Amino acid sequence: MHPPQPTGSPQERSLLVADFALHLRAQRGLSEHTVRAYVGDVEQMLGYAARHGQATLEAVDLAALRGWLASMAAAQRSRSTLARRGAAVRTFFEWAARTGRVPSDPAARLASARPGVSLPTVLGVEPVGELLDAARARAQDEDPIHLRDWAALELLYASGVRVGEACGADVDDVDLAERTVRVVGKGDKERVVPFGRPAAEALRQWIERGRPRLVRAQTPAALFLGRRGGRVDQRQLREAVHQVAALAGVTDLAPHALRHTAATHLLEHGSDLRSVQEFLGHASLATTQRYTHVSAERLRSAFELAHPRA
Repeated sequence: MHPPQPTGSPQERSLLVADFALHLRAQRGLSEHTVRAYVGDVEQMLGYAARHGQATLEAVDLAALRGWLASMAAAQRSRSTLARRGAAVRTFFEWAARTGRVPSDPAARLASARPGVSLPTVLGVEPVGELLDAARARAQDEDPIHLRDWAALELLYASGVRVGEACGADVDDVDLAERTVRVVGKGDKERVVPFGRPAAEALRQWIERGRPRLVRAQTPAALFLGRRGGRVDQRQLREAVHQVAALAGVTDLAPHALRHTAATHLLEHGSDLRSVQEFLGHASLATTQRYTHVSAERLRSAFELAHPRA
């Protein structure tokens, strides 16, 4: 059993949370983005508890945790944010109890909001074609960044990979002959995803004609590069999607919407749910099932517009 873990000062909280972050990375295999979110949530909770007189971890009780979540709700945080913060605190105290930092888990009976069910943005087949045509036309000026953006947009739609997975891919992860890309997803899980001929052509032109012009002495093996030769970041690809959407005159969207669009189009054209789950790299089939709701909503909209007795 560890001695009582003080949480009264920022320095004490930082030391405790650093151990928790190490656990999340080494044993839970969570992504760096999730680790940062969980660490921030736990630091906020411990700060709240300390301000309310609970200066050790052992002193934090269920009432304090409920009060903290209630304060988040009063600040009009979204249901998805509240659900994540509840999950972070439950994970933290489960770890603290298991490692002897607290005698019992005060979060074991903590209920939190379920994330709201929202339908993702999805483009139709024709608009997504217009988007990709606009990216290809823009790349005709031979600007290496425009060639990169065309290849990235084609890959995001063709493979359904997350934007972070595309940013993390290296040149050697792409097999143009087999038309596959190897990516590392959430939980450091690796998968190989196929893509079609249009994406293969865009990637070939980027790799052969665009990427070499951005390579510098310290350039990594990254598939997609920024103008200064470093690995592209998610912000740059998000901006590229916004720019091309405006150029094409289609609904503004984020890169993740291309993933949603790919999944929805696969299901609408006959792919089974389990195959789409593997394609997207979802750990749970329930996550993939929300795309069936998208298809159902689109079918209902068409029915209400066209059926005489709708």
